[in-house]
Amino acid sequence: MIQTTIMKGDSEVVRYDCPGIPLYIRTAQLSSYPERRALCHWHDDLEWIHILEGSMNYYINGHRITLKTGDSLMVTPRQIHYGYAVRRQEDCRFICILLHPDLITQNRLLFQKYLQPLLENCPADHLHFPADIPGGSDTGQVLKTAAVIHRTQAPGWELDVIGMLISLFARSLPLLTPEEQFSAEENGELTAQRKMVSYIYHHYPEKLSLDDIAAAGNVCRSKCCAIFRRYMQQTPVSFLNAYRLQISSDLLRRSSDSITEIALSCGFRHMSYFSELFCKTYECTPRQYRTNPENTAEPPKRQSHSNGSR
Repeated sequence: MIQTTIMKGDSEVVRYDCPGIPLYIRTAQLSSYPERRALCHWHDDLEWIHILEGSMNYYINGHRITLKTGDSLMVTPRQIHYGYAVRRQEDCRFICILLHPDLITQNRLLFQKYLQPLLENCPADHLHFPADIPGGSDTGQVLKTAAVIHRTQAPGWELDVIGMLISLFARSLPLLTPEEQFSAEENGELTAQRKMVSYIYHHYPEKLSLDDIAAAGNVCRSKCCAIFRRYMQQTPVSFLNAYRLQISSDLLRRSSDSITEIALSCGFRHMSYFSELFCKTYECTPRQYRTNPENTAEPPKRQSHSNGSR
């Protein structure tokens, strides 16, 4: 689960740990996310989550999984997903690791055998490793060890971690069997969802209506709202506002533009409305957020999206 950034194409721009090495490892608190909820997203990376303390709900392609202390989760590439608090005031400490398929193999035959099926038509959208089942604690230990090695930054740590994750991925391959097949209707809804979310990512600075968002997915207004409720548990407008707010918070941290300029550049036409939504989400004013030293550091990676379809 990562920090959402401005999208490139239809994909989340992941802030990897080292330029040129598509690997991301963070230990984070769910309370660092607005309203203890990440934005719905997808990407080409394999994603692992391990719960250190507390619990978290994870929503994947419209289905909820509750993760508890010691549980681990692997999300396969290009799945619509996000995490959020089980209860509004409860926190959760977790490890998030992303590994791009490019790091697993550049060999054409190995790519075709092991990775291409995942990217084009993965038989399962996730693997859940509860702590109390065989292999569950082993998976968690690998992820915790990878996080420790990442923190120490000893010479060659990248090779060590990548090797561990490739081995973990290889052990997971036999488990990637479909629990249930998506119906033609569900596949159509997932495709429409990606199109509508991608439209928001590309056009959030503009004046957008529900009609605009629905048209991007080639669906009517009521179907648009139903799809957002099913796969994102929020309305299209609330998702649009959440993304605009997240971009604005990023600009408040990283740019010297005025608050008014930032609000306008993120699609807010009225400062009072922007301030009201910002205060409700971040529990402080935009000015207070900008001057808080805790918000000048690199944020934890939150979620976003990648091109491609099921």
